[in-house]
Amino acid sequence: MRSRLPEFPPAITNFNGNPASVDLYFRKQRPAARDWALAATLFFLTFLSISFAGLLFAANDISFINAPAEALLDPGKLLYGLPFSVPLIGILLAHELGHFFACRYYGMNCTPPYFLPAPFTIVGTLGAFIKIKAHFPHKRALFDIGIAGPLAGFIFAVPCLWIGISYSKLIPKGALGQGALIFGEPLIFRFFGALAIGYSPEKQDMMAHPVAMAAWVGILVTSLNLLPIWQLDGGHICYAILGRSRQKNISIITVIFLILISFLGWPTPTYLLFGLLLLIIGIRLRFYHPPTLMDHEKLGPERLWIGVLSLLILVACFTPIPISIS
Repeated sequence: MRSRLPEFPPAITNFNGNPASVDLYFRKQRPAARDWALAATLFFLTFLSISFAGLLFAANDISFINAPAEALLDPGKLLYGLPFSVPLIGILLAHELGHFFACRYYGMNCTPPYFLPAPFTIVGTLGAFIKIKAHFPHKRALFDIGIAGPLAGFIFAVPCLWIGISYSKLIPKGALGQGALIFGEPLIFRFFGALAIGYSPEKQDMMAHPVAMAAWVGILVTSLNLLPIWQLDGGHICYAILGRSRQKNISIITVIFLILISFLGWPTPTYLLFGLLLLIIGIRLRFYHPPTLMDHEKLGPERLWIGVLSLLILVACFTPIPISIS
């Protein structure tokens, strides 16, 4: 999620501490028809791209490298990728619609969700985002919009994870051999695995069902978005709770941690590029999160407890080494 901050007319800048006057200015603005058309086109292309990627996790004889050519000759083969693409795009859509509807609740103008296709990659997408075209009026709006996406995506991912793990298979530890892709297992993955199929990581490896892999990607995205870094959702949450100076320090520490932890997975430092990109953005922002129009407002105890819940979700979903090679 990113934002472009417009200039306010004089009637808005002189709102005298009343966020209602700010909301009123934006409430009349809605996404244009061309925004919806672009969003629909990107959604369709991303769905195809994720379906191609789903062939990597499907139990069939289709080669991942040759999948595009085979699917063009026989589009029906894309059906093998649907158990991966349908739940994954549903999780991503739930995440972005959480942001979208929270923005609309506060009368803030924003675009529909824009999906980013990434053909010929193992997940088929770079995620999705909405573009916010308004200043955040106060910390309540910043907190609610920031947390709405991860919570919605997580709620959608949990049943997908349970169903996917229930259909997964267990094999003896080390049976995959050399050169296999190994996907790191966050705490929630291992917990569900133990409950659903008696998974014991010390003795077994799991051949995850495509639905489980879609949920794995979804909870990885959730964890990354909840990191308390600048313009990420977790950065919004952290700023709203702790304020500008503390959020700046926590952002810097978290980015350094993310870059350093990437080398644990060498030669596949999964987080390195993402961490460096966040560092560049931080330098451009001078390591500060943009303030809200009413920065003095307090959140209240209810939102503080929801913030604690978001921290627990981050711990449960984060994996230090997402991808490695055996």
